[in-house]
Amino acid sequence: MIKIIAIFFSLILISNCSFNSNSRIWNDQKNEIEQNENIVEIFGTKEVATKEFNSNISIDFSDTAPQNLKYNNFGSYDYKARLEKVEGYRFSKFNSLDGLNSKPLFLKDGLIYFDKKGALLRFDQNSKVIWKNNFYSKSEKKLNPILSLALDENNLVIVDNISKVYSVNLNTGELNWSKNNPYPFNSEIKIHNESFFAIDFNNTLRCFKIIDGSECWNLATESSFTISNTDYSLAIIDNQVIFNNSIGDITAVDISSGLIIWQLPTQSSNIINQTYNFKLSNLVSDGKSIFFSNNRNEFYSVDIKTGSLNWKNDISSKLTPIILDEFILTISEDGHLFTIQKEQGNILRINDIYSLYKAKKRKDIKPEGFVIANNKIFLTNNNGHLIVINLKTGKIEQIKKIAREKISKPYIFNQHLYLVKNGTIVKYD
Repeated sequence: MIKIIAIFFSLILISNCSFNSNSRIWNDQKNEIEQNENIVEIFGTKEVATKEFNSNISIDFSDTAPQNLKYNNFGSYDYKARLEKVEGYRFSKFNSLDGLNSKPLFLKDGLIYFDKKGALLRFDQNSKVIWKNNFYSKSEKKLNPILSLALDENNLVIVDNISKVYSVNLNTGELNWSKNNPYPFNSEIKIHNESFFAIDFNNTLRCFKIIDGSECWNLATESSFTISNTDYSLAIIDNQVIFNNSIGDITAVDISSGLIIWQLPTQSSNIINQTYNFKLSNLVSDGKSIFFSNNRNEFYSVDIKTGSLNWKNDISSKLTPIILDEFILTISEDGHLFTIQKEQGNILRINDIYSLYKAKKRKDIKPEGFVIANNKIFLTNNNGHLIVINLKTGKIEQIKKIAREKISKPYIFNQHLYLVKNGTIVKYD
């Protein structure tokens, strides 16, 4: 009788532990099953995905493709690619090249960036400083703050990696307001109507009012035991803010209330201890799906409405993918250009961009980012090189040495190409 009672209580305990729908372990297993059902396997092994495939076929792309900055969908730009240097915007050099990951804020008549002590600089189109202001104390300046910038009409909003959030008048450079956050920020900024959004190191998405910096709401997701070495990404689609965090969770939130609509864990629970070297690409959307990848050989397509997996592929990349019509393009950590069917996830072509480098040097070269303009791909590397690639054929057309060390990903604005190297933003016709 005692044995029967013991067995009965054991079954109850197992049932309660195994079938708790709120358990992350159970959710991970469920998601893994769902993912396996939706995977379109292109290659039998991961090693094959790093080799060229259909490298000699030509693919016709549209000369231009629509852009949507809220979706992080940069499409194709209009840039003639003469690559003639015309201007240099100078600032004091960063102590760490991590500052190069911050995007300059481009204006019709110039741009805004910052220096190693966190001073904001507004340049005119001739690279002259219109105003320069620093809103940090002496002790804060020594921390070398890294800033993320966004513009709402005539007001800049700024978050940084030392926990400050503030607003500055675009025309005068004067401070509108300043607040302190409980944690440093490590994300881009997205603006929607009268609010803006950013993610802090504690994996918390925060909504602020532009007018005074007061917090509308915040949503905390699961935090990790280590600080991530990657920037988090947000996309605003209809009434949702969709964002990633340091442990690979993708979360969709109602933009008004901050309530979760859906959440998709993409990594097992052991990632919590390993986030420093875990790197994610920006989230990119076509309005129906979210596309993103990581440096763990995973490229995802996820349905926006439900958070369910459309497909998954073996591609290792931290770069922002680019959508061109029915295609997606990305470049892997080891320098392979992938052309993928957007709907099905099938890989159509793989070109080895780094084949020009000797094996000994190649292992240390990593891509920083790329843009597309007029059927050309502009790719930057951590060795200071800019590579121009023919979009249709995937073949290299030009290699240009910009610096001796890491340079930023390329930016195109008003038919000019910009590259950030330490101490200078270089502008090309």
